[in-house]
Amino acid sequence: METLRHIVVLLHIVGFALLFGAWAVEAVNRRVRVTRLMSVGMTVAALTGLALAAPWPAGIELNYSKIAVKLVVLLAVGALLGIGSARQRKTGDVPPAMFWLVGVLTLANAGVAVLWR
Repeated sequence: METLRHIVVLLHIVGFALLFGAWAVEAVNRRVRVTRLMSVGMTVAALTGLALAAPWPAGIELNYSKIAVKLVVLLAVGALLGIGSARQRKTGDVPPAMFWLVGVLTLANAGVAVLWR
């Protein structure tokens, strides 16, 4: 059971890497846009994060306040990606503040995961 949990943690990290990596590629290339890969990464991170929030195997202590903060930040990132992609389809561009906020919040979410003990 512990091995399965480690596999889910790995997938969670891969989801973050997809989201942040896709964002970083767009930022480095100075393209302010939302890509499908960002949404895929966010979805993978969200689903695996919810799976990790379950107390399995038995006996693991979870920090529910940390989980709540990470969930709120993830919902904000998801909202920004959804609004950004809809606006991109409609007008052809994403507001730069919205684009940069996706990257900052994604990095902040990783920071909460690593630094909050």
